[in-house]
Amino acid sequence: VACIAYRSRRITDVALSLSSVGLTLPAFALFGILIAFVPNGIVVSVAALAFYGTLPILRNAVVGLSRVDPALVESARGMGMSRTATLLRLEIPLAWPVIVTGIRVSAQMLMGIAAIAAYVSGPGLGSFIFSGLSRIGGANATNSAWAGTLAIVVLAVLLDLVLSLLGRLTTSRGIRV
Repeated sequence: VACIAYRSRRITDVALSLSSVGLTLPAFALFGILIAFVPNGIVVSVAALAFYGTLPILRNAVVGLSRVDPALVESARGMGMSRTATLLRLEIPLAWPVIVTGIRVSAQMLMGIAAIAAYVSGPGLGSFIFSGLSRIGGANATNSAWAGTLAIVVLAVLLDLVLSLLGRLTTSRGIRV
């Protein structure tokens, strides 16, 4: 979608506006709306995570592709490169660091939203948190909540390190910061 949207200012504005509005929707509200139509917690969790996960990636991809210097694109076209070749060989590699940043932001955001998915019987470590919170005052309630929280934080940090390394390995040396 971003590869189509960035070429037109109007479509870019619509894509960025939709992603901004989508990101303001609270996760609990989306889970509540979806569970009313689809009673399966796993399907609801996957749908909500896919919705929230695409927004930062779309936003960063559109911004990254639209910030590629038009003179470079014009030069590539003047040398006989097709639109597809220009996109694949010039624009995406130059926008890649911004796109990877969107992937990293999306991954971190999804770690927190996935924890909330336990509210609708979705899978994940959030069940430890909700279990502990529902038993406040009982034996090991705090331990359960802390275990789920710390596991999510550790996984989020590890995932960010892996994505950071992957971004560094896949970014051309000439444009690395």
